Amino acid sequence: MTLDQAVLRKVEVVNVGLLAFGDAIRDQDAPVVDVDWRPPASGDPEAVAALERLWGVHADNVAQANEQVVERMEAAEPRAVAVATARDVLPVLGEGRTLIHAGPPIEPRRLADPQRRALVAACLFEGWADDRGRARAMIEDGEIALACGNEHNHVGAMTGVCSPSMPVWVVEDEGSGARAFSTFNEGAGKTLWFGTHADEAIERLRFFRDDLGPLMKRLLERLGPIEIFKLAAQGLHQGDELHMRSQATGNLLIRDLLPGFAALGGEKAARFLSTNWHFFLSLTMCASKCALLAGSGVRGSTIVSLMSRNGTEMGLQIAAMPGRWFIAEAPPVNDALLREGYEESDAAKDIGDSAVIECVGLGGMAVGAAPAVAAFFGGDAAAAISRTERMREICAGRSTRFTIPSMDSAPTPVGIDARLVCELGIAPQITTGVLHVSEGVGQIGAGIAHQPIEPFRDATIALASQLDHAGASAR
Repeated sequence: MTLDQAVLRKVEVVNVGLLAFGDAIRDQDAPVVDVDWRPPASGDPEAVAALERLWGVHADNVAQANEQVVERMEAAEPRAVAVATARDVLPVLGEGRTLIHAGPPIEPRRLADPQRRALVAACLFEGWADDRGRARAMIEDGEIALACGNEHNHVGAMTGVCSPSMPVWVVEDEGSGARAFSTFNEGAGKTLWFGTHADEAIERLRFFRDDLGPLMKRLLERLGPIEIFKLAAQGLHQGDELHMRSQATGNLLIRDLLPGFAALGGEKAARFLSTNWHFFLSLTMCASKCALLAGSGVRGSTIVSLMSRNGTEMGLQIAAMPGRWFIAEAPPVNDALLREGYEESDAAKDIGDSAVIECVGLGGMAVGAAPAVAAFFGGDAAAAISRTERMREICAGRSTRFTIPSMDSAPTPVGIDARLVCELGIAPQITTGVLHVSEGVGQIGAGIAHQPIEPFRDATIALASQLDHAGASAR
């Protein structure tokens, strides 16, 4: 039999293109292997040109820079060393009437409804206004200044609002000198972080200021610093992914605080901690921010050092360009389970500073560790593992401290690489809650938000241009 005869007798196809092409061959009973190939960066000429330079002439510099950033992040050992009043550790809150918010900077009149309500609640808590209408007017007219929390090393979940009188965690990484802050998590119900300005939310803030804050300060002084990532690593082995779910890790924290509670008392505070499944979240965010600060400022790195959302816009920064925002419209939380009676149109867009957690290899990067979270996106344990495996495709490294038992103790992916997101079109996934878009009723669901590709593309192009100019100057 000649080669021509063999080819004519049996046709086997590798289909690199539309699935319909492969289906046409299958209809003729011929074997087909489909290859999921698509043009890099969806064929965008400017992005492709930038990628060619970052993977080409600048490749060695970028690889070395990324390795350095991941090593610095992994070497960080952030610890909660104190609890302080926000104005005492955040100078921006000592400058007149100023409130901190989650997400990139934003003009008052563009605020998402949940964040606006939270700012109103903070204004009333501080005693700057007598009623909600006056508080809203003061915010919109600029009588109360707004500051982006991340620009002052503060990270806040969901609305992320912090005011001068609120107690905050003080978290430090001794090795790098990085320092970050976050308010206490308020738990369930009509609370500020969930975008309500109900009396209940303001009363919770008073409890933090007058009771929980002072007690937690004394507990840390008595027991010593909290080793945040060490507890987080244990929680991963007990079903947490440390963003949407951190119950196990929170219980480990309560275990460590028990001797202090026994010595100092504080029944109301202890009861609050025991019923707040999210209390550890603020600590995880603070520790993540410290680790990212430790890795920031390395020339040539494409590693994402910050992702943040304010319900209107999503912004990111990369390690090579600290302080420079790349911004797009905030995404919806599409893969979500909403509470009974709510529809997609009721859901606010993605919001909060908590995506710093994904940047260090937790949350959406570690969802394979938390089968319970899979229910929120309509999946099972296998689907959760598959999502973690997909995130590996856009990360430059693997964690040396966070592992997932259900994946043969595989390390979590760490170091989101803006180049890979741009090239492959795979968006980082953020495990998060869903707030109501307008009614101030708080959380109405939870799920996974897929971040927009545009800021990663823009960061990739900007870095390629920066390295081109640096190279030209050197010549």
